[in-house]
Amino acid sequence: MSNKEVKAALKSARDAIRNKEYKEALKHCKAVLKQEKNNYNAWVFIGLAAAELEQPDQAKGAYKKAIELEPNQLLAWQGLANFYEKSSQPDVKGDLADVYEKLLQLYESGDKQKWCDVCNKLVELYRQEKKYLEVAETWQKLIQRKQEEGAEKAELHQLWKKMIQLLKDSTESQDNKTGQLLLSAFEHAVESADTVPGEDHQNLYKSFIQCLSKFPHEAARLEKACNDMMALYPTVIYPLEVLCLHFIQSGTLSEEALECFSRLLEMDESSGPGIIGSGIKFLQEKKYMEAVKSLTEGLQKTSQCPAAWHYLAEAQMKIHKHRDALQSCNQALDVLGTPEGPSLRWKNLILQVKAEALIKIGDADSAEEAIKALEQIVDASSDPVVLAIRGQAYLNKGLMDQASKISQDLLLSHPDLAESHALEGFIHYSQKDYEQAERSFLNAIERKAETAEYHLYLGLTYWFMSDETKKDKGKALTQFLKAAKFDIYLGSVFRYIGNYYRDVAADTSRARGCYKKAFELDETDEESGAAAVQLSMELGDMDTALSILNRVTGKASTVTGKWAWLCRGLYYLRTEQPFQAVADFQAAIRADPKDSNCWECLGEAYFSRGSYSTALKSFRKASELNPGLTYSICKAATVEQIQGKYAAAIATYQQILKDKEDYVPALKGLGECYLQLARSALGDYFDRK
Repeated sequence: MSNKEVKAALKSARDAIRNKEYKEALKHCKAVLKQEKNNYNAWVFIGLAAAELEQPDQAKGAYKKAIELEPNQLLAWQGLANFYEKSSQPDVKGDLADVYEKLLQLYESGDKQKWCDVCNKLVELYRQEKKYLEVAETWQKLIQRKQEEGAEKAELHQLWKKMIQLLKDSTESQDNKTGQLLLSAFEHAVESADTVPGEDHQNLYKSFIQCLSKFPHEAARLEKACNDMMALYPTVIYPLEVLCLHFIQSGTLSEEALECFSRLLEMDESSGPGIIGSGIKFLQEKKYMEAVKSLTEGLQKTSQCPAAWHYLAEAQMKIHKHRDALQSCNQALDVLGTPEGPSLRWKNLILQVKAEALIKIGDADSAEEAIKALEQIVDASSDPVVLAIRGQAYLNKGLMDQASKISQDLLLSHPDLAESHALEGFIHYSQKDYEQAERSFLNAIERKAETAEYHLYLGLTYWFMSDETKKDKGKALTQFLKAAKFDIYLGSVFRYIGNYYRDVAADTSRARGCYKKAFELDETDEESGAAAVQLSMELGDMDTALSILNRVTGKASTVTGKWAWLCRGLYYLRTEQPFQAVADFQAAIRADPKDSNCWECLGEAYFSRGSYSTALKSFRKASELNPGLTYSICKAATVEQIQGKYAAAIATYQQILKDKEDYVPALKGLGECYLQLARSALGDYFDRK
């Protein structure tokens, strides 16, 4: 076949393809290849015809052969691209991307429009494959080319916005380089906007700031963007809120941060971040009650801020609301999820506060949970304060050996740390080794003189050490007073001061004041509440007693506040108000159905109002729960006596007198029953009975 015949055959192949006669085209091409096996056009035409005849392997092989022969010729690359685009096979996308990359090189100095079309196709392919770095780099090449061609500012602005659109959904999985390219796109888009200020520009700025807030290491860039937007849009609250949240989350409480909190509240007094900021300021100023109030209110509006939950937990710990603090820590951990980078620091801090709260709650289950929390802290074994907390958790759980081991290690490695000596003191105190405990707590106080807990435990050590140290004003009382001075929210210390004034100084009025203060600080402190009520009654101040009881019963549910229901019931019984007494004793029983004393009191109330049958049932229930309640057994017999059931009453009285032969109420009741039986016999003329 001559050169002229080869050209004629190729022309015939081209015509056959144009007429969709693909088999005919293949014949012509094969004839050419018999003569010229490296004929570029023949291989390209075979690729095209085979693709149309659904012979993918032959088509792909033909195109690749053509490319091998002429790697810088467009035709085969275009054909291969077209073949891959039509292919339904999922594994060709990587090959297609390589083809597009080659086409970009080939179009570089030629057809600008085709270069842009291929670039768009390549970007879309990378986006589908979630290869965001490649998306960003390829799109940036497109923008760079447009800039070199002298594109208008408006066109470039749209291209930067398109780049943002392509990348903004990928912030969760971006690598640092992709993130930087996205932020750069935002900066160019913001700078190239035509209408400034304007609604579109404002929304773009918001999106930029929102994106920046997802990059923890871009703090300076975020602050600049917020400040720039505030300068352009001084009445828009969004950048100021983001800036405040940034300061809260970073733990930065500088003058600038405090000024931002104030500005935000001036613009919107109901702003969550602003209220949280004021709560943090209160915490700094040691105004803990106000801090808890503000942080709680702010978190109702802005709940997805783990740092704010941590600050709330800290404030709640300062006022000894340990269960509330535990709840706040759990909320913070839920919001954090699986933290990385700076958020990991917050997780460690939150877990430490959680462990401290659980230790203060004090039971063995809480101690176990505290140990689990401490195990999650990164590098916990190298932090002596965390180790001291772990030692307390072991102590609460009753694992004395583990607690002692930590204590000994800390005293050797950190002898100047107050927590090392305090842990040793707690261990000696729990073992009632008061002399050793005294020395340990004094060592702890020497290193941290203003820690109320150390003074409290030193005071308790003196209280239980001996009668002499208990009564010595310079010992127990002095330490309790110091603890109260350093921590005005520590309710338990006021209870112990109350115990001193009641049991040692015999100063009922002062004791009552201390118990009242203790109960105001901690309304779960039943001992202080009951003591305040009891002493108020002794002082004849029934109004104060009743106001305390009313406050507790007003807040208590049907299964809590038993002591208050019981005390108020006794008050009503004493003041001859049996109907009210019955209601309160019933509430106390709902809180604890197995308390024999409550059933005895209920029986007494029913008896006082003349409800003898229900009184009898209550007294019998009390004696069932506690067979040693002689009073209830005797009162049940008294009710039977009133009901005229003398034989039953006599049997009960006799049973009591077998155990307590000089129990006067039983003797009196038995005598009265016999007398009533005698009178009845005389009335029936049975004289000799």
